[in-house]
Amino acid sequence: MPELPEVEALREFLSDHLVGQEIAGAQPVAISVLKTYDPPYTALAGRTVTGVARHGKFLDLDADGLHLCVHLARAGWLRWHDVLPAAPPKPGKGPLALRVALTGGAGFDLTEAGTRKSLAAYLVHDPSEVPGIARLGPDPLAPDFGRDAFAALLAGERRQLKGALRDQSLIAGIGNAYSDEILHAARMSPFKPVAHLTDEETTVLYEAMRTTLAEAVERSHGLAAGRLKAEKKSGLRVHGRTGQPCPVCGDTVREVSFADSSLQYCATCQTGGKILADRRLSKLIK
Repeated sequence: MPELPEVEALREFLSDHLVGQEIAGAQPVAISVLKTYDPPYTALAGRTVTGVARHGKFLDLDADGLHLCVHLARAGWLRWHDVLPAAPPKPGKGPLALRVALTGGAGFDLTEAGTRKSLAAYLVHDPSEVPGIARLGPDPLAPDFGRDAFAALLAGERRQLKGALRDQSLIAGIGNAYSDEILHAARMSPFKPVAHLTDEETTVLYEAMRTTLAEAVERSHGLAAGRLKAEKKSGLRVHGRTGQPCPVCGDTVREVSFADSSLQYCATCQTGGKILADRRLSKLIK
């Protein structure tokens, strides 16, 4: 799933390629992608892109006051074309969900792999009309999001660290991959209760979050959209690396699987050598 660093890189890429360009039209290919119907997508034709923003994991294309807000979900992606294919897209079972064409011939496709279709596009007058954007917590890389603000968000939390970091209404933009990376950098168990954090540990977690995300954004800076997935994978230390050696201590990276996801961690670095039970609602093996 694209998370804050990848979506930020896409925002930067699209800002360079879209701002000032006139939209020839937007063509939904998969009905599942459409989440709003008024204004209609035909209203984008003839409008000029005036800005591209990011809200958590959402992309926001401002076209003369109409906002095309996109959430790429778990398996979605954006494919840029300097020259769009001449043949119009055909609805079907393929990955193409939405095509946006520019009057100069370039444009982009929104695609989604797999059979579970969650990619979402909204056309609204104000991004706050999108429910997922309206409920977002603060951006973890915002200049005014300091350590004390982070501590205030965690106050009273009864969840485990992994779940809290992934909650978009608490902190915007962090998903499964970067929550693993942040906790590895902080040397904390994903199942450690938030309420058990000391003041010092809160500071360590805050700094790990900011550093991990900032470094990932920097690695993606200037990359074309098509190279971002590979860059994300190459920069991860534990997520998606089950069975490989931890780059810090050399211990084997381990995994806990759930119904529809999994997490990766290093027992030596994060749990004092204790192995987390690999079952739903896992707890430390005693």
